[in-house]
Amino acid sequence: MEGSAYGNLGIAFRNLSNFKKAIEYDEKSLSIAKEVGARAWEGSVYGNLGNSYRKLGNFKLAIEYYEKHLSIAKEVGDRAGEGSGYGNLGNVCSDLGNFKEAIEYYEHGFNVSKEIQDFLGEGVAWYSLGNAHQVSGSLCNALNCYRLSIKHFDEIRHSLKSKDEWKISFRHLHHVSYTALWRTLLRNGEIEEALYAAEKGRAQALMDILKEQYGIDSQSISALPPKQTLSASLEFLPSQAVFVALDDDEITFWVLRKDGKINFRQNEIANGSADLLMETVLKEIGVGGDVRCENRSLDPLRSDLSCSKKAISEKTVLSASSSVNSLQPLYDVLIRPIEHLIHGDELIVVPDGPWCLAPYSALSESIRIRTVPSLTAFNVIVGAPEDFHSKTGALLVGDPWLKEVINKKGEPVFKQLPGAKEEVEMIGERLRTTPLTGKNATKAEVLKRLKLVALVHIAAHGCEKTGEIALAPNIERKSPIPKEEDYILKISDVQAISLRARLVVLSCCHSGRGEVMSEGVVGIARAFLCAGARSVLVSLWAIDDEVTLLFMRSFYQHLADGKSASVALHQAMKYLRESKQYCAVKHWAPFVLVGDDVTLEFPKK
Repeated sequence: MEGSAYGNLGIAFRNLSNFKKAIEYDEKSLSIAKEVGARAWEGSVYGNLGNSYRKLGNFKLAIEYYEKHLSIAKEVGDRAGEGSGYGNLGNVCSDLGNFKEAIEYYEHGFNVSKEIQDFLGEGVAWYSLGNAHQVSGSLCNALNCYRLSIKHFDEIRHSLKSKDEWKISFRHLHHVSYTALWRTLLRNGEIEEALYAAEKGRAQALMDILKEQYGIDSQSISALPPKQTLSASLEFLPSQAVFVALDDDEITFWVLRKDGKINFRQNEIANGSADLLMETVLKEIGVGGDVRCENRSLDPLRSDLSCSKKAISEKTVLSASSSVNSLQPLYDVLIRPIEHLIHGDELIVVPDGPWCLAPYSALSESIRIRTVPSLTAFNVIVGAPEDFHSKTGALLVGDPWLKEVINKKGEPVFKQLPGAKEEVEMIGERLRTTPLTGKNATKAEVLKRLKLVALVHIAAHGCEKTGEIALAPNIERKSPIPKEEDYILKISDVQAISLRARLVVLSCCHSGRGEVMSEGVVGIARAFLCAGARSVLVSLWAIDDEVTLLFMRSFYQHLADGKSASVALHQAMKYLRESKQYCAVKHWAPFVLVGDDVTLEFPKK
């Protein structure tokens, strides 16, 4: 047990990139393994030590430990360990530029994986071989290896069936193979093939769910050749789209037009990474600062940030006016390189990496911008049967009763949101619909009503990390004090139902956020798309409650006038941007429309 504990500590410190500390614990684990004569265990520890020394750049020691690992694996008949040992030796040879030797080791590892029917090991070996061939200048061999690697990974992902979380994690773990393929195709001058490869790797788990949701044959899209797949996706474009791919500090753009023409551009991020640029811009905007609002965040630790109703000072208004250009760095990186290729007043963006959380709708005053997870996903959503999505009916939820949710001291965890109640009552008057508020807005009742309406609007507390929403606790529950499953609308809850909503508006803090992975943003907005929503309007950060009310009043007025969601969003943002009091970027920029550009039927006045 002691040796196992040391080994686990070594793994933990290696995951934290503290390799010296990892070596310290691995050596303790190795000593105990030798003492008790556990040869297989001893061999695996040698492999771990080799990994740490390789990361520290001590390739001589890394090779020494890898060879010991391989020798012991052969001795005890540990075939999986033998395959891993060959792969590790191939990696360190690649680091040293000995690509011929690296390829030999990788081929040995692949043969072992094939013999023991380790399908995942084969996929990893194909990627490693591809990388060695690419670096040594053999692009054709590299492309063949990368394609075989991805074929293995796709088949494994398909075998996971309906395990959405597993698929997302698996795809993220092996994202380097997909990136390597489209990057190598670009270097080989195959621009359209590179776009297809990048697109095929996007939102794979989402696509699996959408195909099932809309009753599409799982082979009907994937079996199409590249050009036909792109043509099918472009058919539904209103005008143009830009597909974005990120590789370290280099951004690749494919600008696609409805007529099939594709333009290609690349641009480097100056002075840092995408993450750093996003962080800097949001800080400049003032996101996360003290805004005058209800705290619609689920994080109880931030309850002290619930904003007071103090009047905005003249100094605040002046600083707000000066912040209008704070989005310029994002515009310069994401739009300026392709602005001469954009025609018309509408653009669809397929973002990547940290750019998935960029406030696209706010990046241009003249162009309406919305995002989609992938071109194929957009194709499926807008190509849904005519009668799939509801045309009438609305579910409005605001200010759910949360006083029953208490901490260990018996104090309420969340504050009520009177502004959210006012917001849905305003919308309810326009739609002639009675909203669910207070104790009526239970999780069970919301889930019950979600399924058949054309419009869903929820104004409540939202989780900063996932966008998950706090509703009133269910009346029927096991515990007198509500547990999370009694009142939190989780991602899994939403994905488990089938929606018919044309538009979902999540007027909650951080409703557009989630974990950014190779799949895209994994949060509550994605869950609503998975469930069948045609379009989702979200907020990327917390905003002033009075601003939200003004924004929503303008947004729904334009919807009632027959405008599409993207036009209504654009006009509502313009209304705030041109106001004297709320012209600061942080007030009008967080709203993003994801999915199709829908219109709604409103009752006649």
